[in-house]
Amino acid sequence: MSLGENLQFLRKKNDITQEQLAEKLEVSRQSVSKWESDTTYPEMEKLVQLCQMFHVTMDNLIQKDISFLYVEDKSHYDAHMNLFNKMISLGIGLILSGLFLTIFLNGIGFADELSTIVFLIFIVIAVAIFIVMGLQHDNFQRKNPYIEDFYTEEEIDHFNKKFAIMIAAGVSLILIGIILMLGLEPILSSKFTDTSIDSDELMSSIFLFFVTIAVTIIVYAGMQKEKYEIKHYNLMHDKESEEYKKDQLTNTVCGCLMMTATIIYLIFGFKNNGWGMPYIVVFPVFGIGCGIASMIINVKRKK
Repeated sequence: MSLGENLQFLRKKNDITQEQLAEKLEVSRQSVSKWESDTTYPEMEKLVQLCQMFHVTMDNLIQKDISFLYVEDKSHYDAHMNLFNKMISLGIGLILSGLFLTIFLNGIGFADELSTIVFLIFIVIAVAIFIVMGLQHDNFQRKNPYIEDFYTEEEIDHFNKKFAIMIAAGVSLILIGIILMLGLEPILSSKFTDTSIDSDELMSSIFLFFVTIAVTIIVYAGMQKEKYEIKHYNLMHDKESEEYKKDQLTNTVCGCLMMTATIIYLIFGFKNNGWGMPYIVVFPVFGIGCGIASMIINVKRKK
């Protein structure tokens, strides 16, 4: 294919009109039309812009048949995974938001029962999201046990740059939360000594606020990175593969841990009226346990 044919293919694949492309490149529509008909060729500066815009190399744009580099996403895998990853990350963010609000409300003097209701509302919404998206994802996997790898190297490289930024942003937010918590400790402690406000819980809620945003970003980044590993997706549906067995074991262990956390929380809640702090902490503690168990399983499977 010629440069003009490649350009026309990329423009239509990205649903961009000649007018829109011309506007982005700050040229006339007639110029784009001449490029696509191979009547004229873009200047080097415009070629670089086109490569950056469509995430392709100069060599592929000018010399290769670029349509062969793109495999059609017939199952709409990308759209499904984008929605699934966003909603699961949102659900996790809601759980952490509920925990943050519960500690904050306790800190400013709300009764444990009221703040716990807030937490449980967030839990209910998050669980509903997990159930709906989980069922939709299971249905998608059942219909599409194998996905042909359609992502180009350029698309993967482009995401990896975004991934590094998201991880850095998440870690930075956690550090900012720690700095603010430590910096505000003497101020809050001295200001609320003789009031019903608990400065320790206020400081904890400040830290958890930043952790909530950071964890949501990091989880989304990790899930999006996994989206591009289509080979791994295909192995996960091969019941004879080690990846499938590892995944089933991880799901079982994490499911048992979180069920245990819920049982412990309900027992203390009904028996000792322990709906608030510190009993809510059982969820993040068991969540960390789930993460540790997953890492151990991964290490053992690799041996």
